[in-house]
Amino acid sequence: MAETDPIFQQEQAHLSEIYEQIRQIRDELALKLETTHKQAAQDLRDMSEEVTTDFTSADETMETLAAIETLNSVIDAYNQAHDFDVDRLRRTIALLRQPYFAKVRLKMRPNRPARDVYIGSVGLTDKDRRPLIVDWRSPIAETYYNQESGPTTYLVDGKVRHVDLELRRQFDITADQLNSYFDTTVAIEDSLLLSALRRHHTEKLRDITATIQREQNEVVRHADVPVLLVNGIAGSGKTSVLLQRIAYLFYNERESLSPEQVYLFTPNDVFKRYIDTVLPSLGESNPQTFTWREFVASLGLKDRADGAAGSSDRLRQLDAGVGALALEPEDFREVSADGEVLLQASQVASAAEKFARFPVGPRLVALTKDELHVRLDRKLGRLAHDEDVQAEMLGLDVDEQLRIFGEVANPVDDAETLELTRRYVEDRYASAHDAIERVDWLRVDRIGSRLLDGRTLTAAEWLYLKLAITGDSAPAARYVMVDEVQDYTETQLMVLARYFSRAHFLLLGDENQAIREGTATFPQIRAIFERTHGEVDSCELLTSYRSSPEITALFMGLVEKDARSRASSVHRAGVAPEVLACDSREGYLDALRDVVARAHGEEGLCALVAQDGSRVHWLSRQLGDSVRVLHADDILPERGVVLLDLALAKGLEFDHVVIPDAQAEVYPDTPLARRRLYTALSRAMHKVTIVSQGELSPLVTSALAAAKASATADPGSAAGAGPAPAADDSVPAADASMTAGGDPAPEA
Repeated sequence: MAETDPIFQQEQAHLSEIYEQIRQIRDELALKLETTHKQAAQDLRDMSEEVTTDFTSADETMETLAAIETLNSVIDAYNQAHDFDVDRLRRTIALLRQPYFAKVRLKMRPNRPARDVYIGSVGLTDKDRRPLIVDWRSPIAETYYNQESGPTTYLVDGKVRHVDLELRRQFDITADQLNSYFDTTVAIEDSLLLSALRRHHTEKLRDITATIQREQNEVVRHADVPVLLVNGIAGSGKTSVLLQRIAYLFYNERESLSPEQVYLFTPNDVFKRYIDTVLPSLGESNPQTFTWREFVASLGLKDRADGAAGSSDRLRQLDAGVGALALEPEDFREVSADGEVLLQASQVASAAEKFARFPVGPRLVALTKDELHVRLDRKLGRLAHDEDVQAEMLGLDVDEQLRIFGEVANPVDDAETLELTRRYVEDRYASAHDAIERVDWLRVDRIGSRLLDGRTLTAAEWLYLKLAITGDSAPAARYVMVDEVQDYTETQLMVLARYFSRAHFLLLGDENQAIREGTATFPQIRAIFERTHGEVDSCELLTSYRSSPEITALFMGLVEKDARSRASSVHRAGVAPEVLACDSREGYLDALRDVVARAHGEEGLCALVAQDGSRVHWLSRQLGDSVRVLHADDILPERGVVLLDLALAKGLEFDHVVIPDAQAEVYPDTPLARRRLYTALSRAMHKVTIVSQGELSPLVTSALAAAKASATADPGSAAGAGPAPAADDSVPAADASMTAGGDPAPEA
């Protein structure tokens, strides 16, 4: 077909031409870097030989230091140019794997010919700065993601541009070979998407740049607002959208936004490693990434209970207590540095007492800090007059003198000796000023214990109280992204909202995947951030890109009917869920071993998702080496059979999911068990097997019935395609001699 298709031939010719230009750019950059490196090395050798180090006098020292500074400036200039060229080379090499994935044909103005725009993961211009490929994040690329033929718009610097989209073409490209192309207009006909979704699980999450759908694009390119709350069904691409959003922000704010200013909170370490290659594949660095425990530890609070499950009422009690708080002399501690007390606790208390007319809070703390800096400066001034300290200064070795003074100390009189000694003590005790700024002089634990009726503060409570008193936050943080937000408690979110009070938040989750008691509901999440950040924008993601229609219908059968009716899957019909209800322990284990054996013969990764760690331990003893137990510090394999608990499975996906404990006693008909079963089932991409030891959970029965009813009511719908088996379609029990649920609970 390709040989007789003129469009294919034209596109292949264009690809070959572009690919050759990319190769030329790569070779020119590589040669430039090599040549520049050699030239720079020679220049630096020549300049270094001209620099003579002479510290015999003040004038000679200044001349030496000036020459060294000039050399350092030249080195910095070389490094900047080198880094720029290395970055461009890296992006060019990335394009050699796939130069672009789409093009749009746009009529920019009436009576003007339409313009072809090719879109890739990164942009590239030729030597005359004409665009060869535009970055997917560029404004004009939005016309591709809008998925609207005919009149459409995109934003440039806040201004709306009106164009006509005449063609939206997708490409399947490997290096310089065009495999196929598709002309598409709406999401359900997205051939690249459907092709990507047919692939099996990979050990690392892939970027979705070429297949971002319209509802996902609304989140990725959403206006920069204080808080955006995204509620998406399982498999709707929330994590991928989050990472694409980060890449989009880096692109739009390249001159002002650095990875150190973006914080990403992930559920666990397995998940953190699962996503760590997405942004680098898009040419961006990963942001600061934390789990909640790592965040607490980074603040020096790892020796405390982290307080994640603590009561939000205690935080409100602290808030109320600060409003009426009167500081006591014992609430203060000394300011010290280098093992020496510089300001006594009583001096700190007297400094705060000067401003007692102000209530305890940020203003009082700021005024006290200023007063303490003044008092510390006076103390250092007195130390500079001490003859023993002056002798210490004069006895410094040459390297230390150069570090502190920028020259060798050679005072000619008492005044110069005093000045140098003052600079010496300021350097020696600089950490004391830092301690004042950190408010280390305030005994937060003592104050908090008093406000909480003698109870010890957790890490969350300690941090929240300090923030309430000082008004401090993370001033450098500009964006905070929280994935799986439904698993955070009110306490955690109240702390994050206050700690990152100046940052903008993106909160993504699925209210049906709240698998622990006591986590914040979506209305509670909204209320927390409305109090701290004002208005909260919201988006919904209602399409499953992970699971087959049969699996989507099954887990959506566990949610409210209204939400169920609005959800869909883009996949073609797949395999109906398999249900195995066994009456005895022996029959149950035989059935489970058979499922595992069959899974080893399948492609991709199969996961047995147990409800908790105790069941993982018990199942591991029964199944032995036929399964690999996955731990928090493991890397997700690409294939095989793994066994893990539900908390660790959160956010991950697998080709085949086995629910190995679907009995009524493990998944009773409760809201929490319903959410846990929804979460476990929705980890599956292509196949689900449900195994119970004893009576099948009523949740499974109702989910199967809802899925069957959905398929019967609308057999052509995406979510309902492919009817799921009812409970009585399950494989017969292997041994009916035991009553349902007769086996003892798994050993701990």
